[in-house]
Amino acid sequence: MRISLCNEVVRDLDFPAQCALAAGLGYDGLEVAPFTLDAEAPHLLPASRRAELRRAAAEAGTTITSLHWLLVAPAGLSITTAEPAIRARTLDVMERLVALTADLGGALLVHGSPGQRRVETDGDAARAEEAMARAGEWAAQHGVTYCLEPLDPGQTNWVTNVAEAAAIVRRIGNPALRTMLDVCSAGNGESEAVPALLERFIPTGDVAHVHLNDRNRRGPGQGKDRFGPVLSTLRRVGYGGFCAVEPFDYVPDGPTSAARAIGYLRGLEEMMA
Repeated sequence: MRISLCNEVVRDLDFPAQCALAAGLGYDGLEVAPFTLDAEAPHLLPASRRAELRRAAAEAGTTITSLHWLLVAPAGLSITTAEPAIRARTLDVMERLVALTADLGGALLVHGSPGQRRVETDGDAARAEEAMARAGEWAAQHGVTYCLEPLDPGQTNWVTNVAEAAAIVRRIGNPALRTMLDVCSAGNGESEAVPALLERFIPTGDVAHVHLNDRNRRGPGQGKDRFGPVLSTLRRVGYGGFCAVEPFDYVPDGPTSAARAIGYLRGLEEMMA
């Protein structure tokens, strides 16, 4: 199983140190939150900085696999707003982040960003779906995949389960636009168990990415969720993508949480071998 580490878990380290730690712990890559690269305008990183980041990963023996937490910075973005200037700015950031992903050597973007997708009035959901269609077009142009992430109802009120995300992806009908599964959100919002969801949506091609985290928001192995059935299902259905470790609560700290998660997951893999 190819497993990447979401880099905000160790964002207190500089980027070369993040890469070295992830590689040393046995991760296959880093999934990068753009705001960790630039807190104000990560979509405008100069070409020299993009090359530097990609080189840092290569020198550590790893790779940048993907981007997530896309719309945290710059502030004030929204895919649902009817305000023309905010919408234009948001779409511009999304397009530039797709290009950034390709420049960094990544293959995939995960669109979660719950605070930037709230549905409040008529037309908001249609605007959000149209933004996803545009994102799929940009992803196809750059040879990457853009994933709409279902998030549980405690975080957002638009696309709160995998079936809803898959329906949007199918309506748009662009192979570069897919969905994904976050174990924490699924555990807190889905009526089906995670293995059943994977059995249902990976063979159809809807799910192109997986986030591994416990429903208590900690890393795999630090809560009541059991990841053996998750990994065995992924293996059984022939999943070929990356899984990314994405805890939100770092116990006792980021590096230790990252080490605990990969040790637990690799141990499960060994038991299944």
